[in-house]
Amino acid sequence: MSSQPHYIDIRVTPEVAHQPEELKTVLARQIGTSVKNLAEFKIIKRSIDARARQIKYQLRIAYFLRDESVIWPEFEEKKYHQVTEAQPRVLVIGSGPAGLFAALKLLEQNLKPVVVERGKDVRARRRDLAKINKEHLVNSESNYCFGEGGAGTYSDGKLYTRSGHKKTIKKILLTFVEHGASEDILVDAHPHIGTNKLPDIITKMRETILDYGGEIHFETKLTDFIIKENHLAGIEVNGESEMYAEACILATGHSARDIFYLLDEKKIQLEFKTFAMGVRVEHPQSLIDQIQYKTPERGVYLPPSAYSLVEQVDNKGVYSFCMCPGGIIAPCATTPGEVVTNGWSPSKRNNPYANSGIVVTIDDEELADFEIYGALKGLKFQEAIEKKCWQLAGETQRVPAQRLQDFISRRKSASIPKNSYQPGTTSVEMDQIFPKAMTKRLREGFKKFAQKMKGFDHPDAVILAPESRTSSPVRIPRDEASLEHPELKGLFPCGEGAGYAGGIISAAIDGERCAEAVSKLLSKTNPGISL
Repeated sequence: MSSQPHYIDIRVTPEVAHQPEELKTVLARQIGTSVKNLAEFKIIKRSIDARARQIKYQLRIAYFLRDESVIWPEFEEKKYHQVTEAQPRVLVIGSGPAGLFAALKLLEQNLKPVVVERGKDVRARRRDLAKINKEHLVNSESNYCFGEGGAGTYSDGKLYTRSGHKKTIKKILLTFVEHGASEDILVDAHPHIGTNKLPDIITKMRETILDYGGEIHFETKLTDFIIKENHLAGIEVNGESEMYAEACILATGHSARDIFYLLDEKKIQLEFKTFAMGVRVEHPQSLIDQIQYKTPERGVYLPPSAYSLVEQVDNKGVYSFCMCPGGIIAPCATTPGEVVTNGWSPSKRNNPYANSGIVVTIDDEELADFEIYGALKGLKFQEAIEKKCWQLAGETQRVPAQRLQDFISRRKSASIPKNSYQPGTTSVEMDQIFPKAMTKRLREGFKKFAQKMKGFDHPDAVILAPESRTSSPVRIPRDEASLEHPELKGLFPCGEGAGYAGGIISAAIDGERCAEAVSKLLSKTNPGISL
């Protein structure tokens, strides 16, 4: 008898998808057998099709029949090595997704990860986040971007990626599950953990690293590189002590501007990278549900709906980014004197608002006045916009805001509707903030979005500025084969901050790739060491 499951794709109503006994009946009918003859089944892929009037769940189901041996495929568990001081040491700068997954992969490779994190542990960060929201105080070392787990911890936990490497993605998702994430992330087409659950998962990842002999140093900031004959021998931390290792994975994230300035100061090659900037738009979640589901009430069996929008204006893209159903807009500045917005959702996505970044690509048209800064021109532009927003909104963590209809009609908003941004908003015309080419594209993009989604330009829709940290405006180059920096040997630029990822999953994948590249290098330079 078969010990391998059978597979079938079926479409069912939301009610059936959420009631196991009903689903079992429908499944048996689709297979052409009786309910009694159906031994076990599991949903292995799940997505929603809301294109037709009757919304359906698209399910891929694995099942066994009654007389078959029920043996579900087992996932291969990670095999971490117990590392000691005898193993080669590898510095991992940053404990965001790229850094954490690099550290875990190093343990698999029998290498000792030494994680250096400028911020605090995931629990201690919360006090500093509360101060941003309530007291408008920005701690430049502990905020929504810096600290254990990086920006990913407090920015929703969306695990969707356009990467085509399905097996690699599955392994990343399994690592999250091994550390406490719901197995639903292995099933859902657009998996999501939730900001409320990520801290516990990140904590368990830290415990794994420590249990197997790795090191993690919090409130330890990289302040200089120790370079000997074009080779990175180690780093200076906190301006006072030194740490040495055989290699260094630099995974500092897209907001660690001081790292870009340090590399530039030391004449280490950097490159400008195109990025995107714009605004956060927020609607009542109930409105987005009505538009997407084409029904007055979504009911209990459908999740808060999302959307993905893209249009071309003047042959350039205007698109939604990091859409958060049932979410919150958060203050994500990393230094005093700037304001930044970002969005996140809890696991249940049960807040009354839906928000999304709406952004345009930033290129030479916007950066003409910043060319003198070379590779850092995009970074300087980012800083200028964030500082301008801070000034216009009152030099606190309040942000400029405008009703969407008023932005489209080029008028200042007499009032700002209630929204989720806790520090508060100030009525400001977006035309005061961005270059004309940007506001034109944003305005025309919103008009086209409103044609696609009737009601998108609702009177209570509000835009907040700026959405400026979509990705790094700088790339730290690396050799395509070795993943080392072309000029500074032993340095492995990694993740979003280096310009090689765009989200939790892609950053985690890049972290693992860099760890494997380090292992490959050290196996050549240390042939007597078993890796």
